[in-house]
Amino acid sequence: VQLQAYGGGLVQAGGSLRLSCAASGRTVSIFAFGWFRQAPGKEREFVARINWSGDITNYADSVKGRFTISRDNYKNTGYLQMNSLRPEDTAVYYCAVDNPHPGSRRPDEYGYWGQGTQVTVSS
Repeated sequence: VQLQAYGGGLVQAGGSLRLSCAASGRTVSIFAFGWFRQAPGKEREFVARINWSGDITNYADSVKGRFTISRDNYKNTGYLQMNSLRPEDTAVYYCAVDNPHPGSRRPDEYGYWGQGTQVTVSS
């Protein structure tokens, strides 16, 4: 599975961005999608995940109510809609797919990763 994340950029605080994660090589409809982020000098942290069918989602407390994860299995693509962005959301955002344990937020449970897309939020 190859994952291509895109949609990052520079946005002012309060703005919005929509990240996409396009999968190729095989269908990812049986996998969960996860989004993680890593700021300079910090560890990679969980942002959100969605199960294979799209009816179960989980969010980090820091993004709950502002970010929405979704997927389109026909397009083999996952999405992260980010609203009300804050400077502390600045990071490289990574998408990943696999079958992690239910509710798990551990990045080491994902075997397939995209290359990351930079999100910068100015104050």
